[in-house]
Amino acid sequence: MTFPPVSGKAALAPMAGVADRAFRRVCRDYGAAFVVGEMVSAKGLCFGDKKSLELLITDPEERPAGVQLFGDDPELMARAAVKALEYRPGWIDLNFGCPAPKIVNNHGGSALMRESALCGRIVAAVVRAVDVPVTAKMRKGYSGEEVNAVEVALACEAAGAAAVTVHGRTRDQMYAPPVDLGIIRRVKQAVKIPVIGNGGIENAKDAARMYEETGCDRIMMGRGALGAPWIFAQIEAYLAHGQILPDPPVSARMAALYRQVSLAIELKGEKAAMREARKHAAWYMKGWRGAAALRGLAGQLETLEDLRRLCNKAMEAAERAYHED
Repeated sequence: MTFPPVSGKAALAPMAGVADRAFRRVCRDYGAAFVVGEMVSAKGLCFGDKKSLELLITDPEERPAGVQLFGDDPELMARAAVKALEYRPGWIDLNFGCPAPKIVNNHGGSALMRESALCGRIVAAVVRAVDVPVTAKMRKGYSGEEVNAVEVALACEAAGAAAVTVHGRTRDQMYAPPVDLGIIRRVKQAVKIPVIGNGGIENAKDAARMYEETGCDRIMMGRGALGAPWIFAQIEAYLAHGQILPDPPVSARMAALYRQVSLAIELKGEKAAMREARKHAAWYMKGWRGAAALRGLAGQLETLEDLRRLCNKAMEAAERAYHED
């Protein structure tokens, strides 16, 4: 089964604890080609864990959207994928790349990079179980001595994967530079299915370099979009016309933040949404004089009214900085 058609060049990565429904919707508003939900434990899903079930929800406004599962048992992953279909995802993505110790120490995520045959069996089991495309997200390898993304990608393709996403760092690197674009290029040369390049994209020029040096079909970005969902529009403008769009003014940034948090409150309630809003607010508040102090205040947010006051302070601080320059 082929990967569904999408417009746009840059997609939002499935970041646990960050890329929730509200953030995904805002990123889609700014032109993200597609989004993938936060990773979900196959074991938790099969045992009816309420939080796992909630993570599978995607809204019409954020589609095309996939959901991501993690685990190491092919049969359990297949059962979880069938349950995930109840939420009508566009596709099922399998996590072979998460570097978090909690996941790796339980033989999930990038621990599976050490077992390409098992990756293939997981993909095959899920492909047999569902009637939507199945994709896989992986890393360069587990360590500098175990670089095997090509081998894992070939195993996934042979098992029926519709596409693979390759993060150009090993598990041992976590998120430290450099990103190896060469391994993404080698995967692209080795397989016939679409390859999505991932890792180290902070701006539109990084995105263009990823395309030029790897030949990938799409790019996927995670941390580069935090506090800056407009980066998707910037990437599209640069790739299409060579146009470098400036970052929006602080007033527009604060409007995007306020909308994101308001959506989150609608979806999960004020208490939970505001707890998560603290880190998002800190990400949004960067790049102008006085922003550091505002990021400290972001950690104290309790209510939407608190956020409104903080946004007003941010705009006032930006205005002062402008007149002082």
